[in-house]
Amino acid sequence: MKIIRLLTVVTILSVSQLSAAADGLIVMKSPFSAGETMDRLEKVVKERNLTVFARIDHAAGASKIDKSLRATELLIFGNPQGGTPLMECAQTTGIDLPLKALVWEDESSQVWLGYNDPAFIAQRHHVSECAVVPNLQKALAGMAEAVVTR
Repeated sequence: MKIIRLLTVVTILSVSQLSAAADGLIVMKSPFSAGETMDRLEKVVKERNLTVFARIDHAAGASKIDKSLRATELLIFGNPQGGTPLMECAQTTGIDLPLKALVWEDESSQVWLGYNDPAFIAQRHHVSECAVVPNLQKALAGMAEAVVTR
């Protein structure tokens, strides 16, 4: 377990430049294809009794207007147990809920998993001290680690 945590920290540090490109975005490399990464994410989300509200294939949407995108999919998920306490701290956080995770393939065929850091969401809405934030961070980090770990 310590090795997995260490690898997670190393992975997060290795993508710090990429994650700096979008404020509040936590990004992890995936060793799987984009489709498999998203399938794994959806499975992990459902195993943790969260509701999947939508799975959006941006590349498929682009093809409808004769444009092309590399693999890019968004999963929208959550449950009232996590979201409601955050909204109790600031109802405006509802604009950032339910939670979302993006899986995409970059120009060098590397697949990435990214999601908004709940601390960033709380900061954006001026409720950095909201008690639920560490729980949400832990839950999302655990899901992301489960998705990208062989």
